Amino acid sequence: MPATGAPSRLARSAGVVAGAFVLSRILGLVREIILSRLFGTSAEASAYAAAFRIPDLLFLVVMAGSFGSAFIPVFSGYIGGGKKDEAWRLASTVLTISALALAITAGLAYLFADPLVNTVVAPGAPPYVQALTAETMRILLLSPVFLGLGIAAKGILEGQDRFDLPAFAPVVYNLATIAGALLLGPTMGVHGVAIGVVVGALGHFLVQLPGLVRSGLRFRPSFDLQTPGLGEVGRLLAPRIVGQAAFQVNFVVVTALAWRSGEEAVSALNYAWQLLMLPHGVLALSISTVVFPTMSRLFATSDLVGLRGALGKALKPLVFLSLPAAVALYFFRDAIIQTLFQGGAFDAESTRLVALPLAWFAAGLLGYAVVEVLTRTFYAMRDTVTPVAAGIAIVVLNLAIGITLIDRLGFVVLAFGLSLSTALEAVILLVVLQGRLGRLRRAEWGWLGRALVPAGAMILTAAPLGVLAASWTTPGSTPSPIRVILLIAALTLCASVYLATAWFIGLPEPRTAFARIGARLAPGARLVRRLGSG
Repeated sequence: MPATGAPSRLARSAGVVAGAFVLSRILGLVREIILSRLFGTSAEASAYAAAFRIPDLLFLVVMAGSFGSAFIPVFSGYIGGGKKDEAWRLASTVLTISALALAITAGLAYLFADPLVNTVVAPGAPPYVQALTAETMRILLLSPVFLGLGIAAKGILEGQDRFDLPAFAPVVYNLATIAGALLLGPTMGVHGVAIGVVVGALGHFLVQLPGLVRSGLRFRPSFDLQTPGLGEVGRLLAPRIVGQAAFQVNFVVVTALAWRSGEEAVSALNYAWQLLMLPHGVLALSISTVVFPTMSRLFATSDLVGLRGALGKALKPLVFLSLPAAVALYFFRDAIIQTLFQGGAFDAESTRLVALPLAWFAAGLLGYAVVEVLTRTFYAMRDTVTPVAAGIAIVVLNLAIGITLIDRLGFVVLAFGLSLSTALEAVILLVVLQGRLGRLRRAEWGWLGRALVPAGAMILTAAPLGVLAASWTTPGSTPSPIRVILLIAALTLCASVYLATAWFIGLPEPRTAFARIGARLAPGARLVRRLGSG
């Protein structure tokens, strides 16, 4: 049974993580704004985006897989069972083996950077772009090593319900990248930005180090394959590696295909993806990160009722918040891109190129969000096979769409394929999960139906207002501060329509949110009244 006060602690942790995600995503947005002004959607910007593909593949497959879905459930189980010695022995062995594997693969990628770029990452790019991509990739290959240590620290800390420092580590990463872009980008180009990325990756780990020390860090390098729990981590990790590899290979192939639509296509897709990741990170990643250890412990104690309840408490606010975010991102995409990016090297044609894939990414936002939580639920149940199998099937579908249609419809079909396949993945995972935890009840289906009503009201408001906002935010039409104010006002109006409609039809989420805000403001209000009466 969860300890008394666990829900409030969970809410506080979710608030901290969400706040850190908001700050991190804002900084990530600032980073993209700076990069857009420096490089626009040029071939250099595309080379920079493509250079991340192999480093990201190594990082996500080796370290994120090891210290995410595979490690946290086993480590949390040992900690929850009072077996701290076994927990730290397991952490030491997993970290030692994973770090060595990452160092070896990164070294090989460094040596074979040129053929990897020419044949896998950017086969359709001009030779000078291929050379720039390979040079940038060699710099970036240091980042997965440092980020790997950071993700290991994150897994160890989150396995003990310590979320603060792991949540703020990406803030440090983004700050260093911004510094690299501002200080080195103008003179060194994307090489300078890549140096900032490496420094940020190191900071990602160092900022979490004090938390590791306070948590009782007992690291001892170990290659002991008989370490208790290692077999269970390996069992969970094997399909996860396959799934992560498939997911990243998906992006590698998407990048390779995008070059067939021109040198600007890769960077346009990347800007659109980064805009999608802003609401996705704030909503889906923060909620799923916090609820994952709790669901892992509930499953470990065979509390499937509690696990189902935790999933429901995660999904409802996620769906309620993702719907308006998707509507806003879709209808205000031109205004958002113009306000944030257009200027410097980023011109009106760049805005058009980014808006095309962003429309499909926005339409798929809810699918991306739901998949994130459902996948974590399977991992909490120590089932990595089901989500990985679904993910691989969806990757095959996505690549089939891209390969078949890219030459006829252009690079925008790649965004369409990603969003469509992700939505299908959400349906598959939900169907399978219902078979294990029980089908959705009539009240839950009713809630979902009612949640679509305020979304419909917001669409009716956002559709005409988005067109007006696009004209208001055209550079040169009005001063930049005025354009920002107008966009914020339009988005606020749409959000108000959504919340007011939800309140009117009786959805509990707005009332719960306002009640929590009132509870937090109440002590201050009482103090003001006492001071006034005195």
